[in-house]
Amino acid sequence: MRYKLVIFDWDGTLMDSEPRIVSAMHNAAVSCQLAPVSAQSVKSIIGMSLPQAVDTLYPSHSMLHAQLIDAYKHHYQSSTIATPLFDGAKTVMQSLKRRGYKIAIATGKGRPGLDRLLSETGLDQYVDLSRSSDETDSKPSPDMLNQLLNEANVCVSQAVMVGDTTIDLKMAQAINMDRIGVSFGVCRAQELLPYHPIVVIDELQQLLEYV
Repeated sequence: MRYKLVIFDWDGTLMDSEPRIVSAMHNAAVSCQLAPVSAQSVKSIIGMSLPQAVDTLYPSHSMLHAQLIDAYKHHYQSSTIATPLFDGAKTVMQSLKRRGYKIAIATGKGRPGLDRLLSETGLDQYVDLSRSSDETDSKPSPDMLNQLLNEANVCVSQAVMVGDTTIDLKMAQAINMDRIGVSFGVCRAQELLPYHPIVVIDELQQLLEYV
């Protein structure tokens, strides 16, 4: 085994949630009587904690940030836009567990949302440990990766980060952790390559060739 710990991002890596996130942020802005930002702008903050995302998108409206956060949560939770797992998510985790890997999640989601989704998707039976954005500094700070390494009792050379955004890869690069990009989420391969991933894969099943 090349690694002992495989760390996955959630949104855009395991779950196809980008359309729902973009829609919820648009509706939250309208609810707060703000002009919605572009879909591309919303995509650029996927992976950050919600407070940091709102601050990045609406830096001159700090008085409305708490209202925006509440509105976003409401619209995301009440949305009817489906958020399926990407093809291969469950089978890849099953294969990794059979091979003896520990599996972790490092996400911009909050703990309640992550726990709910892990249970609903059935991935909770494969995930050994996780960190959410309300427990650590927001990505791209490597704080959550360092915490996961400590909890798993592995060194950085024994772990790999799998993510779909420049934020994910920048986080891993900050502590010289190996990283693998995925091209089917928020960012395209050419956007990820400057962060020197081992590889950028086009489907999750390919991950098994590189770990």
